[in-house]
Amino acid sequence: MVATKSRKKAAPKIYAVVESGGKQYHVAPGEVIEVDRLSEKEGSVIELDRVLLVADGKKVKVGTPTVDGAKVTADVVNDVKAKKITVFKYKNKTRYRRKKGHRQIHTKIAIKEIVP
Repeated sequence: MVATKSRKKAAPKIYAVVESGGKQYHVAPGEVIEVDRLSEKEGSVIELDRVLLVADGKKVKVGTPTVDGAKVTADVVNDVKAKKITVFKYKNKTRYRRKKGHRQIHTKIAIKEIVP
């Protein structure tokens, strides 16, 4: 006789796909994500209203292009710098070399709730 494991069904998790700064992010309540720099101050509450998709358990709402009435509220945690990238320009046989570094500034936000 083969023993079977009972699988507990997890509570339906709500998540959304939002757009910020021309990029799309998969978010869920309680997550902390980094988006392109926002002008809001640290500790302020923001609303992301460009919600492209909302899923709650088995129901999925896909927007055309956005879901009507859906919004995501989040707290601004702080501004952080990303890893440094090196930009190197080079042309052979002409002694042309340029090396430059760049660190992009991102805003770290904590997702509070998703309103479908």
